Amino acid sequence: MSANSIIDQAPLGALIRYTDGSPKPPARFTKKLAAWERSNGVGRLVKKEPQRPFPTWTAPASFTLHEGNFSSEGVILVTIMRSHSADSSLIFEVIEEPKVGQVCVLLDFGGNTELLHLASSVTAAELWIAKEGYRNARLQVVGDEVDRAGEAGIAA
Repeated sequence: MSANSIIDQAPLGALIRYTDGSPKPPARFTKKLAAWERSNGVGRLVKKEPQRPFPTWTAPASFTLHEGNFSSEGVILVTIMRSHSADSSLIFEVIEEPKVGQVCVLLDFGGNTELLHLASSVTAAELWIAKEGYRNARLQVVGDEVDRAGEAGIAA
């Protein structure tokens, strides 16, 4: 799939694999391996952004993948996010979509929606929101057409 296909068709919360098509180098070639890993990986689709016109140029549509967290003693220290523009030459593949019944914790800002967390149930999503403190988040059950209201000031 192309990057445009991901923007048009993939739902938030989907696991996306991307590749440049090159074979993985042996581990002993650390610099080549690091370069390969920048163009080959897997992440969860957390945000899509439309094309944005500016006075002197136009930013292409893009999407952001959450690739992982580095933590210590239960505290997240670094979150790895990678954005890809619609004109990316990489090859993308949806390897897993959110399952019906899972709950997306979403945050709307700047005209865009960002996936904060993908929970297994409404209860788990509400507990995550209470722990993390996102007062403006909303819940959307995968497969439902309507958002669910919950605790912590979630918008209906």
